[in-house]
Amino acid sequence: MTTETVVFDLGGVVFNWQPTVLLRQVLPGRARDEAEAAHWVREIFQTFDPDGDWAQFDLGNVEPEGLAQRIARRTGLAVEEVMAVIDGLAPHMRVKDDTVALIHDLKARGHRLVYLSNMPHGLARWIEDDHPFADWFEDGIFSARVALMKPDPAIFHAVTEQLAVSDPSPVFIDDAPRNIDAAHAIGWRGVRFETAAQVRADLGALGLLG
Repeated sequence: MTTETVVFDLGGVVFNWQPTVLLRQVLPGRARDEAEAAHWVREIFQTFDPDGDWAQFDLGNVEPEGLAQRIARRTGLAVEEVMAVIDGLAPHMRVKDDTVALIHDLKARGHRLVYLSNMPHGLARWIEDDHPFADWFEDGIFSARVALMKPDPAIFHAVTEQLAVSDPSPVFIDDAPRNIDAAHAIGWRGVRFETAAQVRADLGALGLLG
């Protein structure tokens, strides 16, 4: 079996990420049902548009307090409500045990595993400090540390250059279609994450597991 480089997204792949669930937990008075939760997801996160407030957080250009003030001014939410969302991120982002099992199986077969994540500074530190990250990945890139974010092609090239990825077509696992499309555009092989079992099957079809 040929060894490959596999690049993992984190939020929604290795860690739980369900923003409507998060908002119903931390803003129950605003997000009283799925429709209201979906509305506030759009308002707060702006579909993670690169020019949006939250994207600036992921890029490392704004601290949590500044982000809360910006979103509050734009949406009419109280600063305290936005801070509740920010403070609720880490408790919400539970580890997906079935993905971790997949990571260990890939490592056992000799594949090189790295990560590429849109993640602000504080959450990046929490992920590194509170999880056995070195057991999972050899290296990786957080968006806030390079001031680049997916789906910008530049961050994919940063993976190739900074992490010394010699494979011209590494396998990239992400839950966002636009990030998979961006990876395909530079010649990477993309696997859209829906469940760990589905990704395991897709990687098997690519010859990485068997």
